[in-house]
Amino acid sequence: MEILQERLREAGFAAESVEAATGGVVALAGVATLRDGGRVFAKTLRGMTADVFEVESAGLIALRKRGRANTPAVLHASRGLLVLEVLGPRRDDEDFWEQLAHMVAGLHTSRVSDRFGWHREGWLGRMRQDNAWEEDGHVFFAERRILRWLPEPLVEAAFDREERQAVERLCAALPELIPSRPPALTHGDLWSENILADSTGAPVLIDPAVSCTWPEVDLSMLWCSPRPPASERFFAVYEQVAPLDDGWEDRMPVLHLRELLSTIAHGDDNGGGAAEAVRKVIAPFRHRDAACSATASGAAVDHSRCGVPSGLCPPSAAHPG
Repeated sequence: MEILQERLREAGFAAESVEAATGGVVALAGVATLRDGGRVFAKTLRGMTADVFEVESAGLIALRKRGRANTPAVLHASRGLLVLEVLGPRRDDEDFWEQLAHMVAGLHTSRVSDRFGWHREGWLGRMRQDNAWEEDGHVFFAERRILRWLPEPLVEAAFDREERQAVERLCAALPELIPSRPPALTHGDLWSENILADSTGAPVLIDPAVSCTWPEVDLSMLWCSPRPPASERFFAVYEQVAPLDDGWEDRMPVLHLRELLSTIAHGDDNGGGAAEAVRKVIAPFRHRDAACSATASGAAVDHSRCGVPSGLCPPSAAHPG
């Protein structure tokens, strides 16, 4: 923690001590006690001078000012240091998750752009997030959120050529899999560990990877990641406040591909679970199997022959009946 304490002092914060924080995977983080008795949360990076913290700071401010979401106050942001107000652990009761649902639904109804992307490049973990503007949401998600990961060395090593082609086929089918909806301001890394609480116990969002895209992308992160049982209340309330298209649960694994591929690319798939989850999602697209294709005559196809979930099949090949 010495390097963090030193950088705090260089930035004008009289840090008497720093207690290491847990949970982060990218930065060296801790809670500093200042000479006047105050406390701040701070983080720094070893040997990395990219604009990670400047981007994170701008994302937190955008979520608060443009999306009406609760985010921590930014006290300092530079290439070497980010200082935020101190937050507490979240509560895992239904009331907390209901409050969060209202906040996230409000964020997702914030129309800040008619295009998909963001005005600057971002970060997802230690890797760049391509936010180049795009008019078409399916093209944006395919190119900027899924295919972008295939050339990464650890992703190349995890999947063979046939599997990578299956990912490409899935991307080509996105217009049939995902409803066309306008972009909304999104957090971009909305899982339970990025949800804390302020001094009143209200939900606070941290560590964003902001962009304008489909709201369901945020929901997929929370739906598919580990979360407490009380979080079921979030989805029930969210759907009441911001109704979702039918079949949204079936779309969650497809939209979660971005996070799975990122996990592999970062070298964090130690047990191989992310790679196996990807293989399960892309399974319907591995082969041009007649059992998973609509016939030329338009006859209904029995997908029970190949075990493909109907939610992952294009409408042209949907389960009969």
